Amino acid sequence: MGGTMDGTKQRRRGNTRQRIQDVALELFAEQGYEKTSLREISERLEVTKAALYYHFKTKEEILVSIFEDVSQPIEDLIEWGRQQPHTLETKQEILRRYSDALAVAAPLFRFMQENQATVRELRIGEMFKNRMLGMKDILVDPDADLVDQVRCISAMFTLHAGMHVLSDIEGDPEAKREAVLEVAIDLVTQAHQATERP
Repeated sequence: MGGTMDGTKQRRRGNTRQRIQDVALELFAEQGYEKTSLREISERLEVTKAALYYHFKTKEEILVSIFEDVSQPIEDLIEWGRQQPHTLETKQEILRRYSDALAVAAPLFRFMQENQATVRELRIGEMFKNRMLGMKDILVDPDADLVDQVRCISAMFTLHAGMHVLSDIEGDPEAKREAVLEVAIDLVTQAHQATERP
């Protein structure tokens, strides 16, 4: 019976942590990271500041926890990609999976896009940069010429840009995401085929 109670306590604690992350990200998006205080987060949650402090001591801790949770699938993808052969099929699959991960992480990436100066100053800026370098390493062939390296890197950023820019264009969100993915895959395919030519 003690195990069940511990499990219930753990779930409740996990739910509170998730609620804090959701509300904080909502406030960061509404009024900006700099203008949001821990007090405002606790008020929106209707909890005391002490209850919030139990989970997170600073706004940056909250933001880092959101980034780590949301970007874990990207980290897993990079690890998977490093173990795969450097084939066109692998690269195309990486882009498909990356597109899926970005769709899930859209609110965080929108926040990062709109708060670039702040993000650069925080730990998540460096963490994001490292993840992008990991993606670059598995998409770019080591012997690719400069143009093909740019194509592969552009494929990755096409997926990022599509998340933001296409939100202002009318149409089915899934169809827009598929169109962006198709363009990204075309870029990687061109780069890969150019590298394979004698």
